[in-house]
Amino acid sequence: MGLLRRIADRFDPHVEQRAAVEPSWQALAGGSADWTALKGAAPIPLTPRLAENFATVTACVSAIAQAIGSLPAWIYRLNDDGREVDDKHGVARLIRAGVNQYQSWPEFIEWLVSQALLHGNALAEIKTDRNGRVTELMPLPWPMVTVVLLPSGRLAYDVSDINTLYGGTGKVRRLLDSEVLHLRDRTDDGLVGRSRLSRCAGAIRLGLTMSAFSETLYDNRATPSGVLSTDQTLSPEQGEALRAAVREGWRGVRNAGELLVMSSGLKFTPLTISPEDAELLSARRFSTEEVARLYQVPPPIIGIWDHSTFTNSETAGRWFAQFTLSPWIRKLEEAFRRSVFSYSTKTTHELEIDLSGFLRGDAEARWKAHEIAVRNKILTTEEVREVEGWNPRGDSAETTPEGAETDR
Repeated sequence: MGLLRRIADRFDPHVEQRAAVEPSWQALAGGSADWTALKGAAPIPLTPRLAENFATVTACVSAIAQAIGSLPAWIYRLNDDGREVDDKHGVARLIRAGVNQYQSWPEFIEWLVSQALLHGNALAEIKTDRNGRVTELMPLPWPMVTVVLLPSGRLAYDVSDINTLYGGTGKVRRLLDSEVLHLRDRTDDGLVGRSRLSRCAGAIRLGLTMSAFSETLYDNRATPSGVLSTDQTLSPEQGEALRAAVREGWRGVRNAGELLVMSSGLKFTPLTISPEDAELLSARRFSTEEVARLYQVPPPIIGIWDHSTFTNSETAGRWFAQFTLSPWIRKLEEAFRRSVFSYSTKTTHELEIDLSGFLRGDAEARWKAHEIAVRNKILTTEEVREVEGWNPRGDSAETTPEGAETDR
């Protein structure tokens, strides 16, 4: 943001008017819940921390966020003739050296996208010097933020200052929409994003419930399991002693296959229950596919290889780039344009996240693309070397694959 705009923001007559906080805004902040609470009878709210106990949620969020964070990013200066790379811009320096003292650029982008995927919103404070140049982007955890709609129609963000890793000081400071980078998932009101976890809580809760059921089943299952019966009448003390003996001697994984010795007319009747018979495995498989569908991640990307081959897995990778990553990359680029690069009514710079960075892992496809570019005189061989990170060769003449000299 520019210096004049910051000064105008500070003297905005509406800034000092604190609007009442709508409870629905606070509900979007989320919270934390313990995984073990799922084993209780009382219903608990689905929060991002709880949802990430479901492996498919964590896998989907990590796949999207890490993929975008790994891509090369460039800052371009816009001019009348087009655009050119601006390596001297403040954000370009942050991409090279790190966005703050704690995070590199890939770590920051991974955090930003993960917050938006889990909370529906991601917020970072834009710190500038006295000339308005961007010096840092500081992450603001969404649970520490309360959104306020000012009478002027602008959004303000009341942030609880953090002085420990797990809590705040209780002091609240206000940031205006021009002082933050706000990345949103799809909104219901155009102002604040709504978490996908809240839109499809049932699918994720079902997966968590089945995971908790499976864990409890294997924790409590005796091996061998069954019924001990006798024609004799056992006293409460004898029954409790027998129960303790079974619990210590035959229950749990460490006692699997142990020999069961019985006396006093006891009879053992084995009882078996398998997840397959209860269709537990198929239900869990369907649940993982539901969550993958929620985040628009092809199943092979998160390790679901049912009905997958190398051919359709390669297609899934292209689908992932086009229909999952591209929309989020576009949102990121527009969020930077709207907040970080909005020095005046005319935007002078833009961020571009380059999806072609995925070709780094596919040398054959990358060099075929270079060959086509050189043959059609889109790039020179020196420019290809630059793209590949190699120093210029300095040849007196460059030739195409056909052997014809290109323009020097």
